Amino acid sequence: MPSDDVTAFEFCQVMTTVSTRADADRLARSAVEGRLAPCAQVEGPITSTFWWDGAVQVEEEWRVVLKTPSDRYEALARHIREQHSYDVPEIISLPILAGTPDYLAWMRAETRAS
Repeated sequence: MPSDDVTAFEFCQVMTTVSTRADADRLARSAVEGRLAPCAQVEGPITSTFWWDGAVQVEEEWRVVLKTPSDRYEALARHIREQHSYDVPEIISLPILAGTPDYLAWMRAETRAS
């Protein structure tokens, strides 16, 4: 059974989408600079189909994928909401079930450095 506790796993991958490449790059950089995530990837453009304002919408978007220790999720999600232009931004966290010890140690260290 899934847990509502994002800290049930030590690390997670957080995804969001934005409307422009510039917004994606800005969000990725600000999250990394703020030590909320040790790295971020920008993917796109992608085509998203979704319900909004009572109608199906089709838009070009850019996906931002960030990996982080789960105890940084709340701060990262707050940062995404503050920086995002959408009324209801997609902010989804998936657990990272396994990873190489050196990569996971790097993730932990880079979100603790000052």
